[in-house]
Amino acid sequence: MAFQKDNSFFSGRLKSVNYALKGAVKLITTEHSIMVQFSIGVLLTVAGFIIGITATEWLFQTFAIGLVLSIEGLNTAIEKVADFIHPDYHERIGFIKDIAAGSVFFAAITAIIIGLIIYVPHFI
Repeated sequence: MAFQKDNSFFSGRLKSVNYALKGAVKLITTEHSIMVQFSIGVLLTVAGFIIGITATEWLFQTFAIGLVLSIEGLNTAIEKVADFIHPDYHERIGFIKDIAAGSVFFAAITAIIIGLIIYVPHFI
């Protein structure tokens, strides 16, 4: 099936949203790291309702969850492209994949700090 560009503004945007939703579902249902991080995001969302965090805390929590899931999705895409280009081990490909994983690490540490700032005061 050949790709055909949709030049119509409205139907083209709807197709783009459809592709994005399909990609999000593929990430959540096939990638273990996304499954774990998505589950943590759901648990923190439930915790936010139970504890009654403020609107500002919701903003930061939502941002942190979205940041981690987004960067993890980009990391997965980079890894899949790298594996497609060079399926065998290669030092340069490994370096690229390590850098992509490092970006997820930064996002996760940021999210953990945000979570601690939000939740620790509620338990003290």
